[in-house]
Amino acid sequence: MSDMRVPAEQKRLTDDPFDAKIEVATVGSIEAIRTSHGALRAEATPDLVRNHGQENAVGIFFRQAGIAKTGQSDRTSVQQPGDLMVLDCRPAAQEYSSGSQMLTLHIPRERLESVLGPARLYSGLTIGADLGSTALATGFLTELMRVSDSLTPAVADRMSAIGIDLIAASIAERLAQEVSRPLHETVTVQRAKTYVEANLGDPDFGPPELAAAVGVSLRRLQEMFHERGRHVSDYIWERRLLRAGHQLSKIEHGHLQIGAVAYSCGFSSQAHFSRRFKAHHGMTPSEFRQAALEVAR
Repeated sequence: MSDMRVPAEQKRLTDDPFDAKIEVATVGSIEAIRTSHGALRAEATPDLVRNHGQENAVGIFFRQAGIAKTGQSDRTSVQQPGDLMVLDCRPAAQEYSSGSQMLTLHIPRERLESVLGPARLYSGLTIGADLGSTALATGFLTELMRVSDSLTPAVADRMSAIGIDLIAASIAERLAQEVSRPLHETVTVQRAKTYVEANLGDPDFGPPELAAAVGVSLRRLQEMFHERGRHVSDYIWERRLLRAGHQLSKIEHGHLQIGAVAYSCGFSSQAHFSRRFKAHHGMTPSEFRQAALEVAR
């Protein structure tokens, strides 16, 4: 998977003339690679992964034309045009048909796993084009790549976060089709976490609204989070504070007032924001920003 930033052993599958094209772009926290090529087999062997793999990233493959077959561990899957698939940094092999076109996105592993759990649970799984969330994610990210050159860094950062949220929602919807109750509850929690990420800026958003969004009672949602060592309200506040810290640490957000950051992360009071921020991060928002900017310099 050269598209996964892991060197791969590649072999042509036909004697036909072989044409290939590659385009690279970066949008916020997303690194994108658009490729088109003839029929080939690519394998990331254990040695290549061990020596060159980057475990901090996960690859999201949007199939645009042609057919691909992927094998990783004990999972084999086929991707048709419109499907998407995730691959983590483990040995894997892929075979591509002629006329293959693909958009590959490298996203921070932690960003996806924070809402969906370990990538190995869904790595190599086809998320079909028949799912509404897949169509939304594909459309949004394809258009985002098209207009990426015209975006300011701050807008690109925000749009890439929305794109990752849509990818997570697609994976969560696909996982919900799996069977066992423990897995179903895990998927419900991951769906809830995805919904939290998409609504952090709403000051009226809280556990009751979250429970209604994922279709369970508030009590049951609290139980599911508690079984995993978390409290729903604490999780929401934590994600707000982490997003605020992320914004304050970005040079391109240096023009934003502290109050604007607070309100964009769902706090209705700057004083409340400052108290919670200091309790969580160990310093005031302004001190945190100053420290982050000094490191960036």
